[in-house]
Amino acid sequence: MNLNDSSPGQAPRWGKATRDPAERRFLDGPRGRFAEFLRAFRIFGEFIKGFRALHFLPPCVTVFGSARFKEDNRWYQLAREVSAELSRAGFTIMTGGGPGIMEAGNRGARDAGGLSVGCNITLPHEQEPNPYVDRFVEFRYFFVRKVMLVKYSYAFVVMPGGFGTMDEFFEAATLIQTKKIEDFPLVLMGVEYWQPLIDFVRTTMVREGTIDPADIDRILLTDDVATAVAHIRAGAERHLSKRTKATPKPNVLLGERLPSSGSKSPTSP
Repeated sequence: MNLNDSSPGQAPRWGKATRDPAERRFLDGPRGRFAEFLRAFRIFGEFIKGFRALHFLPPCVTVFGSARFKEDNRWYQLAREVSAELSRAGFTIMTGGGPGIMEAGNRGARDAGGLSVGCNITLPHEQEPNPYVDRFVEFRYFFVRKVMLVKYSYAFVVMPGGFGTMDEFFEAATLIQTKKIEDFPLVLMGVEYWQPLIDFVRTTMVREGTIDPADIDRILLTDDVATAVAHIRAGAERHLSKRTKATPKPNVLLGERLPSSGSKSPTSP
């Protein structure tokens, strides 16, 4: 849409579209000061809701991947397997809470008796939470949800997926590259799927100098569950050993409680 596409007498539109009327108003450029204040307050409320729901989680591994894969898909099965092994290693499995790879990750945690968490997003065509989440929180804004998926994680597993998965993968890589977060393990699973992308990154981006070789060397590409779990465990233990603050305790007056989980600590042998 052209910047000047608008009805007579109206301010120019910004060329952003969505099916949700509230989101369309948000993307439609500056509004009145009070309306913008209310919007900011609503966004703040989303953050508080996420912090309240996830504050007492044990160390998490976030599993990213496509919502479109069914149960019989090989990547679904691989995500379920690696999530189960990570749960047995003591990690909480966090996903976007929806179907496909997200369901597989939460299901794998459930298979192993570990804690399974979902951070869902409201969409025009509603994305229902999968039935394998033990703790669930829903967000309106993608950027708030993405903060939650990163904030509580000590590692990231990226399964095959589409635009959303690519966005999550490159955001995690960027945060690590720029030291906005620690160098947490970042694992791509699905060698056949991801190898062309990694080849492009190595041969083009490194050659052109847009990234350093060390930026790609931080990423583990594998199909082997044991290799992925060992890499994640070693990296997470390194960061857990640097924690100096005691784990916060729930405040009963605020109705807070620890999440129930049969999993052990990732630092346990």
